[in-house]
Amino acid sequence: MTSIAFIGLGHMGAPMAANLVKSGVMVKVFDLVPEAMKSLTDVGALAAKSACGAASGADVVITMLPAGKHVRSLYLGEGSSDKGLLDVVAEGTLLIDCSTIDAQSAKHVGEVAASKGFEFVDAPVSGGTAGAAAGTLTFICGGSDSGFEQASKVLSHMGANILHAGGPGAGQVAKICNNMLLSVLMIATSESLQMGIDHGLDPKVLSEIMKVSSGGNWTLDKYNPCPDVMESVPSSNDYQGGFMVDLMVKDLGLSQEAALLTNSCTPMGALARSLYVNHARQGNGTRDFSSIFEQFSNSQQMTNIQQIKSKG
Repeated sequence: MTSIAFIGLGHMGAPMAANLVKSGVMVKVFDLVPEAMKSLTDVGALAAKSACGAASGADVVITMLPAGKHVRSLYLGEGSSDKGLLDVVAEGTLLIDCSTIDAQSAKHVGEVAASKGFEFVDAPVSGGTAGAAAGTLTFICGGSDSGFEQASKVLSHMGANILHAGGPGAGQVAKICNNMLLSVLMIATSESLQMGIDHGLDPKVLSEIMKVSSGGNWTLDKYNPCPDVMESVPSSNDYQGGFMVDLMVKDLGLSQEAALLTNSCTPMGALARSLYVNHARQGNGTRDFSSIFEQFSNSQQMTNIQQIKSKG
């Protein structure tokens, strides 16, 4: 591996690409926003004039895009007058898509890539912007065994956990299953904490009790949704930073699309999506997803928290 093309330099893509630059390999970047590329060239990356220009001649291509239609357009040229990446990359180029998209799109691109002799790995990430910056992301991969083995060596520069979920598209399915579960846990944790507050309990004390009891879960351990219970989490910073509500809505939409394809029964996932859509419509789309806690509280109840704390 001597050169990597990185296409898509948003909130996640930019720090991921920066970590690749820090690892010492040559990274050529492209994004539709020129300022995004400048932030990478400032740390040593090379800027390309187009996505195909970045990918041409690269040993590895990594993409981080908003949705399946963008991935299909970029790789296959669907709905575009431009060539797809599969028409311009060199023989033997490894293709890794880190976007979170529908599994059908990932599987389709993977199948077309395989028919042309390329290894394609769908590798959506978990860990948020903080994990992207720290290089501690979890990559959930779908693809062949050989593709995963090759991709692991590259992804290790950007993440701490590289997992193989199965064949093409499996990474996307595993990612949306995980995020559907996470949304349900966050909602259940929020309503449980609020019920305790309504009865006069200190949310910090209640959280500690539940953490070591049968209701213990990741949100209580790492990401408490109640303000001022846990330091250095979005809930204690007016729900700024972290994983946006809009992104959770997107992932829950993908989970329900996947459920329809297999006639899977996901009533909790469907309800979670409805609650998060309503939360986003109230102007919370860019806030952290733990802000769903506010759907179960009001200003008087938040005053109760402060009164409980003062008594303590």
